[in-house]
Amino acid sequence: MSWQRLSYAVFIAALLVMVAAVAIRMRSDAPRDAGLVAQLVAPGPLSSAHQSFAGQCTACHTPGKGVETRTCLTCHAGTDFGTKQSTQFHAKATQCTSCHVEHEGERGIIRMDHAALLDMAKWRQPLAGMSTNTRSLTPETALNCASCHAFRDPHQGLFGTDCASCHKTDSWKIANYRHPSVNSMQCAECHKAPPSHFMEHFSMVSQRAAGSKARVDQCYACHATDSFNNIRKRGWYDHH
Repeated sequence: MSWQRLSYAVFIAALLVMVAAVAIRMRSDAPRDAGLVAQLVAPGPLSSAHQSFAGQCTACHTPGKGVETRTCLTCHAGTDFGTKQSTQFHAKATQCTSCHVEHEGERGIIRMDHAALLDMAKWRQPLAGMSTNTRSLTPETALNCASCHAFRDPHQGLFGTDCASCHKTDSWKIANYRHPSVNSMQCAECHKAPPSHFMEHFSMVSQRAAGSKARVDQCYACHATDSFNNIRKRGWYDHH
């Protein structure tokens, strides 16, 4: 190849690189005041929680290594992962970025991915309540829901600990569930009264507000079925 042709090829290649660089920079999600490198390599928008780090790549990324767990802990060391029952499993994770992905805006992990709990590559040891054999199992069959959700059980133990008999992990809502009639008088079979109803507060405040002298277990005398704060003959009343 002659010198002229080589020079021409180099010129064309450089021109193409420049055109591509301009195009990438124009669609970059990095702040306008970020450096040229950040403008060229910004892979996508940060989540709202990390917006303060926009354009500061090295705040999270270690050159040549990527995002390291120790860097995440610089900010999140005080996060209550270890003592809160529903998040204790974080203490056994091998790498934060196994589940938490940035540069996807709010599409990062904004919902709990229960299937990730079955991927043993993400955990130092099996999680509490996990079946020893997770192959071909669904989260509903492999996980013990109560191992994380017992302290937040809205049923207060009335339905036992087999959450998966009614619930799926993609949503707590039960598609075919129908609440008993508004005229039902069996509320106490599923609902327990709050502590205030067993104190003097019940007669001094609750009964007067509802205009009824019903017993604590006669929920239907004061409450409607769409919300406990909807008091019959009074309307919305939230005093707890």
